[in-house]
Amino acid sequence: MIVRVQHLRPIPTFLHPISKSIPQCVHFHRQYASKAAIPPPTPFVPDVQTFLTLMGRGLSQHAPKIPSWEALFSLKSADLRELGIDPARTRKYLLQCRQKFREGRFGVGGDLQEVANGVAELRVVEQSIPQGSAGPTRIATATTSPGTRKIVVNVPPGSATPNVPLGEAKQVKHMKVIGAYTIKGPHIQPLKGTRGSAATLAVKEGLWEVKRGRKIDGGERRQAEVGAKRRAEERKMMKV
Repeated sequence: MIVRVQHLRPIPTFLHPISKSIPQCVHFHRQYASKAAIPPPTPFVPDVQTFLTLMGRGLSQHAPKIPSWEALFSLKSADLRELGIDPARTRKYLLQCRQKFREGRFGVGGDLQEVANGVAELRVVEQSIPQGSAGPTRIATATTSPGTRKIVVNVPPGSATPNVPLGEAKQVKHMKVIGAYTIKGPHIQPLKGTRGSAATLAVKEGLWEVKRGRKIDGGERRQAEVGAKRRAEERKMMKV
């Protein structure tokens, strides 16, 4: 029996630059990933307790188990399990929320900059429309002056205007103006005496929670059986 020794063919010369750059790319990716893995806190989400409160599903009860903001965004699923965060679906949900925050996909209030003790104040202001901009008309309407539009902005507590010039103020996401001056948006509380032109948004349990699906009639596999039994009971009651 003759055994043939197979020799590995050398890398083609045109692939040499690529093969040399691969270790450098991997090293750069690891360095970049380690720096980008932990996002900075925001005014609306300044600490671990607030983050877990916003995400809901009872995550706030685990806040004492996570020592720091850095730990919140660096612990793996096995580490969370050792800390006593159970069941597995709770850890999975926490990791999903963490990734969304890392990518900047915030819920309502995530873009707010003026926040005091977990409460942000919103007000309606009239902003000039830049020359030549597309979108809202520059003519006067029943609720706006010519060349202006009304937007919802975040202001310091007790202030009627933002800290920046009105021309640079940004519209708060998820909010809009209804009618002449009424703020409409999720989870806001209108301020008394402002007739809806000012409101507050506060951190509360489950504000950013992704709701779980509900099983109807016992779930997909038992829907036909449970539905048939319910209809039979209804027919029986009608005969009585």
